[in-house]
Amino acid sequence: MAAARRRLDGELVRRKLAPSREAAQKAVADRRVTVNGALANKPARMVLGGDAIELLGPPPKYVGRGGDKLEGALASFGIDPTGWHCVDVGSSTGGFTDCLLQAGATDVVAIDVGRAQLHNRLRRNRRVDVREQTDVRSVDPAEIGAPFDLVVIDVSFIGLDRILDIVASLAGDEGQILALVKPQFEAGKQEASKGKGVIRDPEIWNRVLHETIAASRQRELLVGGIDVSPIKGGAGNVEFFLWIGGPAASVADLVDEHAVNTAIERVGALP
Repeated sequence: MAAARRRLDGELVRRKLAPSREAAQKAVADRRVTVNGALANKPARMVLGGDAIELLGPPPKYVGRGGDKLEGALASFGIDPTGWHCVDVGSSTGGFTDCLLQAGATDVVAIDVGRAQLHNRLRRNRRVDVREQTDVRSVDPAEIGAPFDLVVIDVSFIGLDRILDIVASLAGDEGQILALVKPQFEAGKQEASKGKGVIRDPEIWNRVLHETIAASRQRELLVGGIDVSPIKGGAGNVEFFLWIGGPAASVADLVDEHAVNTAIERVGALP
């Protein structure tokens, strides 16, 4: 006699791993259910009574790890975006956008050169203006709603120096900028290739940070804060946040050598 087969969502309820079939379906959609060690992607799949079914930890707070990175930066610099008009440059899946919305931002314009990357939950959110297949360097600031209270940046395969002019236009005179500095894309190709795309040398981090700060100052943008990102990037790359604007109202407020060194020292505390 063949072993009984049941739908996965029903089996989750039967094993008391979920309070209802609806909750079970959501757990599967959130990629929190494994069957025999493999992630399950369909609540209607059939399983056997002897299959090992596991419910993983709580669902992630944000649609992408970028949300956790930005949350750490907002806390580090004491930034509260409640009621702010924001733009996310390099939105990708939408981690930064999700973080801003959950932190109280009024709305977010999500810009990315790619397409079909933004999480559907954000795509359906009326507070999100989706601008896909859009190079930020080609946008008309006024057309997308500039000036913004806060510009957040997470771009790859391009140095920040190449987009700072348009970013400054998006922020206007009063806006603030939080830029994720990725040494693997700011350093030279030879340096990145030596580590197979991972930059581990603190001297390179230091140089990249000073170069990015200098590029900002050349555009009369004052860098008022710097800190290491609380979460490493892909392949274990260390990343940093620059807070451009904010309290930096004069030369006395500018980030100095000590601040850069302190941010680099904090890398040692990363998980």
